[in-house]
Amino acid sequence: MTFPSIAILSPGLLGGSLALAIRQRLQGVEIRVWARRQESVQKVLAMGLANAASTDAAAMAAGAGLILFCMPIGGMAGVAGRIATVVRRDAVVTDVGSVKQPVVETLGKIFRGRAEFVGSHPMAGSEQTGIEAARADLFEGAVTFVTPEEGTSRAAVEAVAAFWETLGCRVAFATPRAHDEAVALVSHLPHLAAAALVQTALRENPAALDWRGNGFLDTTRVASGPPAMWAEILIENRDAVKKAIYAMIENLSEVAKLLDAEDTGAVEHYLAEARLTRERLRKE
Repeated sequence: MTFPSIAILSPGLLGGSLALAIRQRLQGVEIRVWARRQESVQKVLAMGLANAASTDAAAMAAGAGLILFCMPIGGMAGVAGRIATVVRRDAVVTDVGSVKQPVVETLGKIFRGRAEFVGSHPMAGSEQTGIEAARADLFEGAVTFVTPEEGTSRAAVEAVAAFWETLGCRVAFATPRAHDEAVALVSHLPHLAAAALVQTALRENPAALDWRGNGFLDTTRVASGPPAMWAEILIENRDAVKKAIYAMIENLSEVAKLLDAEDTGAVEHYLAEARLTRERLRKE
């Protein structure tokens, strides 16, 4: 499948970066952008990100071959309901939500019999927000999950995978549930752990924050992400996140026992194993 026209629904960091990347890598493609506010529409047009932009979601989606949902997951169903009756029957719809099970279930149902919906999630982003932070290279080298339901058109799945690969992503296929369990460990728990580290210092000894080093700032960088968005993500993926939280608590409890035992060798082994894994991941 090729997409002469692509609709991006919501031009925040990811939506704006998609527009820039499409402009750079898919020359000649018509880009349409929907935004909730007229101010955002004017900004999109002023930045030259789209051929057309509007606060009318149906107008932007009608006729588009590929439709990308880039808003927070809580707002997807409402917008999907507004455009479902106008999308092309051969259109492919996908999203960038970081939780897949509820999105695939909800949007899959809305578009069933109207268009092909294929869930996806690029593991790309930043603690920064808004279209002003958008970058054309945001997806370069990022892993993007593609999470089709059973019975999803193979052509649509391949088209979505090819689209992300064109933007420089490495595509991985997973069920929505497997995706949610994995990202709970490598994305959602890290954000929560960063926030918990800040909160622990704040509650135990606020003055210690005045003596912070770069290590503290590096470790807690992701805690600067938008609280409303992350609260929604954590609630939507709460079962997998809770499982990851309890696993980390158990892990830290085991380390506490090693400290009580003054087992220097075991503590060193624990740290060395983590270091080796971290270095391997950094080089991949």
